[in-house]
Amino acid sequence: MLSLALIGHGAIAAEVLRHLQNEPEVQLACGVCRPGREEAARAVFGDVPVISDLAALPEGVALAVDCAGHPGLRAHGVALLSRGIDVLTVSNGALADAGFVVALNDAARAGNARLQLLSGAIGAIDVLAAASVGGLERVDYTGIKPPAGWKGSAAEDVLDLDALDTAAVHFEGTAREAALRYPKNANVAATVALAGIGMDATRVRLIADPTRTANRHEIDAVGAFGLFEFAIEGNPLPGNPASSALTAMSAVRAVRERVARVGV
Repeated sequence: MLSLALIGHGAIAAEVLRHLQNEPEVQLACGVCRPGREEAARAVFGDVPVISDLAALPEGVALAVDCAGHPGLRAHGVALLSRGIDVLTVSNGALADAGFVVALNDAARAGNARLQLLSGAIGAIDVLAAASVGGLERVDYTGIKPPAGWKGSAAEDVLDLDALDTAAVHFEGTAREAALRYPKNANVAATVALAGIGMDATRVRLIADPTRTANRHEIDAVGAFGLFEFAIEGNPLPGNPASSALTAMSAVRAVRERVARVGV
């Protein structure tokens, strides 16, 4: 039986919880929230205990699943890894901070644990990672969302999202810049970069498009392996138009993979 802690209580965490509650090989030991958010977290977790301090983490927890965004990974990632607890995360953009990457690596080494970055809202990451072995010359990522998907982000500093009547680019730059500027919206850019050619070499373009109802992600890559093009349109979670339903599904799949006798 795999005992796990689930970090966060937003739309992604709630969807992950819904799928894992009845997994026969998984025990949800606790939910983890920020101090002062216990009541809101309990409304999501129900009978599952909620903690806001890792000192109260139940004995036997072997895995933590981070669905809380960059602040959640920053608050708990190093401590969990140093205690020997593996961490799955969808907050890949947090690794745009090189100093934080060093801290995570040091903690994982000290605790003999592993941080696994989930594919989240994007697919074909296995192809991109394999292609990087032979060498990549170019990787471009384009993220397109309806205006509501960019609300509360740096896109509002560039565009009037409510008045858009045609697609508009609001960011062009590196994956590192995108991940730092859009911590809630550009985890896919970071995932593509980390799997492929790196944060500073991956080129990113972010677009708000009022004609779209789904989030679209595109990857174009060229390297020793040949030419690679990939596109996916994912539906957002009902509770958060900025989050992809596939992000939650990727976390569930990763947990199931941990307990499966045969994996793919």
